[in-house]
Amino acid sequence: MNIPARAAKSGFVDSATPLLFVLLWSTGFIGAKFGLPYAGPMTFLTLRFVAVLALVLPVALLMRAPWPDSPRAFLHIAVAGLLVHGVYLSGVFIAIGLGLPSGIAALIVGLQPLITAFAAGILFGERVSPAQWAGLALGFTGVVLVVAGKIAAVPGGALFAMLVPAFAALAGITAGTLYQKRFCPSFDLRTGAIIQYLPCLVVMAMLAYLWESMEVTWSGSFVFALAWLVVVLSVGAVALLNLLIRKGSAVNVASLFYLTPPATALIAWIMFGETLTGPALAGMALAAAGVWLARQRS
Repeated sequence: MNIPARAAKSGFVDSATPLLFVLLWSTGFIGAKFGLPYAGPMTFLTLRFVAVLALVLPVALLMRAPWPDSPRAFLHIAVAGLLVHGVYLSGVFIAIGLGLPSGIAALIVGLQPLITAFAAGILFGERVSPAQWAGLALGFTGVVLVVAGKIAAVPGGALFAMLVPAFAALAGITAGTLYQKRFCPSFDLRTGAIIQYLPCLVVMAMLAYLWESMEVTWSGSFVFALAWLVVVLSVGAVALLNLLIRKGSAVNVASLFYLTPPATALIAWIMFGETLTGPALAGMALAAAGVWLARQRS
């Protein structure tokens, strides 16, 4: 009698995990918007990584969480962390700090599923079916519709400088996801977080020291943004991402990032009263349909 109940519970968890990941991951752009007026991007990330390590390290030690069994495993986990957290987050934070609307940043990162689909076939031999390709194309079209209105509002002369770090973020999250899927898909989430965030802290602190004043204007908004990004994003959403990479194909995981811009737009509508146009609503529907298609088994 317990077997069907367990199977149903496992099925519910498997279905809910991607949706919860999208919801939590989407709030990262909102958190950056809240916090960046009070600190430079590298300084903000340095504080974020310090707080994450202060939270996760005691938990891992008290629970005697297992560490990787070889220096090679340590290295692979650290490299994946530098790409996913270091390169991706710094690119997004710098782009938004320069004035790039969060929707456009999400659109650029939204190229990830298409790039991942090409690379997954070469690296992992994953077959992408025609229906999945159609889903990837449909999802990207939906993302474009969601953020199209915001693109026109960006001054053309400043756009290039904003786009460079955004595309660096795209390269980081794409390479990091593929690298982790290839070399270290499974590791303990507690000790793995320490291994991934520690080198990111060192790099961000060095960059903040070299490029920024490292001054912080402490306020309620900044503390809230920092706490949210630490607990909800760096601990919660990243743990879910690691679980998804462990269980799913690279294309299936990457396709979820199509839902980030629509989810971010909905959150901005709820929190800031930002307008949702007809094309944006249509884009949300297309993005959702595209993700559904892309996640179908070959």
